[in-house]
Amino acid sequence: MKKVAFYTLGCRVNQYETEAIAEAFLKEGYKIVNFDDYADVYVVNTCTVTNIGDKKSRNMLRKAKKQNPKAIVVAAGCYSQIAPDEVASIDGVDVVVGTADKVKIPELVEEFLKEEKQIKHIDNIMNIRDFEEMEIDEYQDKTRAFLKIQDGCDRFCSYCLIPYARGPVRSKNPNSVLKEVNNLAKNGFKEIILSGIHVASYGKDLNNINLVDLIEKINDIDGIERIRIGSVDPTFFTDDRIERLSKVKKLCNHFHLSLQSGCDETLKRMNRKYTTHEYKDIVNKLREFIEGVSITTDVIVGFPGETEKEFNITYEFLKDIKLSKMHIFKYSQRHGTKAEKLPNQVPSPIKEERSEKLIKLDEELERMFIERFISKDMKVLFEEGKDDIFYGYTTNYIKVMVKSCKDITDKILNVRLIENLSNMAMGKIIK
Repeated sequence: MKKVAFYTLGCRVNQYETEAIAEAFLKEGYKIVNFDDYADVYVVNTCTVTNIGDKKSRNMLRKAKKQNPKAIVVAAGCYSQIAPDEVASIDGVDVVVGTADKVKIPELVEEFLKEEKQIKHIDNIMNIRDFEEMEIDEYQDKTRAFLKIQDGCDRFCSYCLIPYARGPVRSKNPNSVLKEVNNLAKNGFKEIILSGIHVASYGKDLNNINLVDLIEKINDIDGIERIRIGSVDPTFFTDDRIERLSKVKKLCNHFHLSLQSGCDETLKRMNRKYTTHEYKDIVNKLREFIEGVSITTDVIVGFPGETEKEFNITYEFLKDIKLSKMHIFKYSQRHGTKAEKLPNQVPSPIKEERSEKLIKLDEELERMFIERFISKDMKVLFEEGKDDIFYGYTTNYIKVMVKSCKDITDKILNVRLIENLSNMAMGKIIK
């Protein structure tokens, strides 16, 4: 039996697509093994959000060939789409596939075996208008399921290559979404995460449905106990949508609202479509309508032209709105973006200094958020465990550690949070 191994970089959409590719290989009689093991085929699902993503992708492609010099190495995804010739030039890469037709990878592998010459399968993604259907019956992880419902982005933030890697907005047919959710429920999944490149744009190309409509429909499906949404553009949250979402019982009270900067001047250069006042207003309304809500975000430091004054405005803004978790990124120049050509690029030592300052603030804010729930009873879905120590998440995404002599993986249990461990809580299972 031939063996195939996978390595996924980047976002939840990539994780979902890797699952779909894996299932396509299973149907062709392959056995899935770990990436560190000997395999006949290695598939690296690449990422190009940052230069680091490109570098990691290259490293994993080279690692695959070292593990088995005779293996077929497939480079797929965003990095392949953006720079197909660069990826094809990496020693040992046999098949290069972009962000379309990923489920055809087993066919392309067979084609390579026959032709014995490198294959580059790259479409002009900007011309693609249909959502590529991927239906997954068997997930490797049986606790939470990522469900890709949308692809593409039309925002064109000045620092980002993803619209060029993923193309225009395309949405999965709502009937197909509901069918897949029903299958996931029948297979024992308790939580689904609705994912997309710009998930807030779901339905924009369908005209008769939006993300809130879809969530309300999923809420009615028996078996699914939790619904999460991937990263959402803040402008998605109108007053009406917040009010409607507050009534969806299965929707988790956790939202990732990408901010990127707490300074309006910086946001303008980034080509973001909101102001800090609008962002803060949305945060306050979510907190007003949804009890115990956790709001997390992304922040870029050292964007071109970010002065000390602009950074301090961002720092004070974040200190003021007290989000529960922040992911801090140092700006990385991306060839082909508008930001690459902006004047006043910020030196690396300054980016490092600003990053460290925000990381310290994030640690304090996360600790403060967890403290609010100490001594409270919360429902936790446990995902993993070893040696009587198990880890899971509350609906508002607090990581919880408990001791249990029984295997509680894949169970939702009542847990009392008893100790704040700064980046997670110690809990005690309540009978």
